[in-house]
Amino acid sequence: MTPEDREALRHAKRLLENPGLAAKLTNLIGMPLEKAMTMLPERWSDAVAIATRKSLDTALHVALNTLDDKPRSRASERLHKLAVAATGAGGGAFGLAGLPIELPISTTIMLRSIADIARSEGEVLAAPDAKLACLEVFALGGRTTADDASESSYFVVRAALARSVSQAAQYVAQKGLAEEGAPALLRLIAQLASRFGANVSQKVAAQAVPIIGAAGGSVVNVLFIDHFQDMARGHFTVRRLERIYSPEVVRAEYERLP
Repeated sequence: MTPEDREALRHAKRLLENPGLAAKLTNLIGMPLEKAMTMLPERWSDAVAIATRKSLDTALHVALNTLDDKPRSRASERLHKLAVAATGAGGGAFGLAGLPIELPISTTIMLRSIADIARSEGEVLAAPDAKLACLEVFALGGRTTADDASESSYFVVRAALARSVSQAAQYVAQKGLAEEGAPALLRLIAQLASRFGANVSQKVAAQAVPIIGAAGGSVVNVLFIDHFQDMARGHFTVRRLERIYSPEVVRAEYERLP
């Protein structure tokens, strides 16, 4: 591996293994997220689960139907941040009640930003596996209650998703979205939702703090998309290097890097 590629991999590892979303949100609201969660209304987790699943369903359809490699004026990461800041203002104003409307919009905007980053790292988005790799980003940097310290690792998460991603890509390549309730797609969405939901819960808890409001909701959403842009940059850097050196070589080097 060249020194330049090794340094790119080192930077990717820093992004992927130290996401820091919870720490940034804690600094913003001035209290632990666990305490902020006590301010949420009863059955808030049900609302988050429903909104998360709806958002990923929307993102799946956007990814499979509209992401491509046609020449276009590529939006910058900053413009995407401005867009989700606007949706976050609405979410902050309406609180948990606004989540079912705000989150699918924000998730779609984030997907567009993820796709831009993917293209910049050489992904061919006409391919189903590349489209689904964009969706994989929503599972990165989140923890589930079943995780231990080792299971937060990037390659462990990818391995956990690999079979579902492969089956979903194969299904889409053969049949497209002819059958929306296809088991292969449902399994993938369920796995993504379990991890994306952890980050959504943190976002909702931060927005629940009384001093946050609409203006703070915009800041929370900027931190939220910034997290996934970092995950995307790390993820697609690794995938680019895998196309050059092989997945085995890249993982071995990744594990050696401090």
